[in-house]
Amino acid sequence: MSKEEKKDNPNQINIELSEEVAEGIYSNLVMIAHSNSEFVLDFIRLMPGVPKAKVKSRIVVTPEHAKRLLEALKDNIEKYEAAFGPIKSNQEAPKFPMNFGGTVGEA
Repeated sequence: MSKEEKKDNPNQINIELSEEVAEGIYSNLVMIAHSNSEFVLDFIRLMPGVPKAKVKSRIVVTPEHAKRLLEALKDNIEKYEAAFGPIKSNQEAPKFPMNFGGTVGEA
């Protein structure tokens, strides 16, 4: 970015995305905790048939940023549903049978 371009838009931020981060991390469960100064979002991958799940990523944000994130998610969900139709919402947590994907081995 040239100095001219920076003068035209001083609020522009140059964001870099590494190949590793660009691949993303799959998560099908999020646990959220908060204090008076921060929100902690633990993104977890829960695999069927495995009784133990691992936190794959932890994101810590300020309460103000958490609220902006909520509004951005609402906006994006509205746009998604306008393009692809309503997202089906089941109020219950997903239930995975403990032997999903095959028989349970014995020793």
